[in-house]
Amino acid sequence: MAFVLTFLGKGGTGRTTLAIAAAKQLAAQGQRVLFISQDGSPALSLLLGTEVGTEPQSIAPNLSGVQLRSTVLLEQNWEELKKLEAQYLRSPFFKAVYGQELGILPGMDDALALDAIRRYENSGSYDTIVLDGKGDQSTLRMLGTPEIASWYVRRFRQVFADSDLGKAISPFVQPVAAAVLNVNWSGDLFSQPEANQMNNLLEQGKAVVNNPNRMAAFLVTTEAADALATAQYLWGGAQQIGLTIAGVLLNQSNATETIASQFAPLSISAIPTRSADWQPLIAALPNLTQAAQAPQPIRIDVAEGKIYLFLPGFDKKQIKLTQYGLEVTIEAGDQRRNIALPPELRGRQVTGAKFQEGYLIISL
Repeated sequence: MAFVLTFLGKGGTGRTTLAIAAAKQLAAQGQRVLFISQDGSPALSLLLGTEVGTEPQSIAPNLSGVQLRSTVLLEQNWEELKKLEAQYLRSPFFKAVYGQELGILPGMDDALALDAIRRYENSGSYDTIVLDGKGDQSTLRMLGTPEIASWYVRRFRQVFADSDLGKAISPFVQPVAAAVLNVNWSGDLFSQPEANQMNNLLEQGKAVVNNPNRMAAFLVTTEAADALATAQYLWGGAQQIGLTIAGVLLNQSNATETIASQFAPLSISAIPTRSADWQPLIAALPNLTQAAQAPQPIRIDVAEGKIYLFLPGFDKKQIKLTQYGLEVTIEAGDQRRNIALPPELRGRQVTGAKFQEGYLIISL
């Protein structure tokens, strides 16, 4: 398992440059680093001074690089899908469709990229993965996919089971499945080993994103007002998916008291302008693997009956709190987070909430 490090910020603030510097720093420390770029343009090869392909290749001692291209990833995943289809279906129907003819639909890029990151992270070949993604809200949605997808599974599983349709077709699941599939399925569709495998995969993804020892992000900004506002907004959005923000990289600017107060209690590192020599940039970077010391996105105090949600960059007018059943839903930054209550607090209703020093404190 590898530690995944990514960077968030407004376009043009130097995210890619600092991601490369971070990869170089970690590789120089002896870590096996994979630099992953979602940018398929030639700009990356120009910055690195070497060509980067669609398969990991060595670009420096301890440092490998790869460019994710959706068409290549789609072909690879389609072939895997066809193998699964042949394994489970008596009469496969995708065998006449070929990956080379498939087009990319909206949303496929991030889904394919997330799966590729998962495979590289689990490969055991790397100590650290530096992800040079889009660095905006779409990156947060991509990394938050396991959280959201697992909610859809558990929510609609119950909705289907309680519906008249679910009750009506339940007796026919086993005979129909036996006629169509090479494996025996019976009872609850969602409790089959294959379904449980998917649920476990989603839980593993959530565990990675929510663990600061497995994944973290740095905010990248300049002193420009729009860049600072975007960084603050993304900071709050990262909390909604449980991603730890480890610090702020203030590019080509010097930290002021005003800027420091905007991102307190995060540490701010002033980064000099890049020249032909990468060393000054690398030396200015903080310790990139100490994310566990940063404020954690959520804390649930069972004894107090309170949920502490760190939501910097927002005020109480921008946050909406609702509760349906056993979960509490928080809406902020055009994102929703459903918080499943621990067993000790299940069944309790929200009795109050207040916004204090960046924290939304929910009482149950």
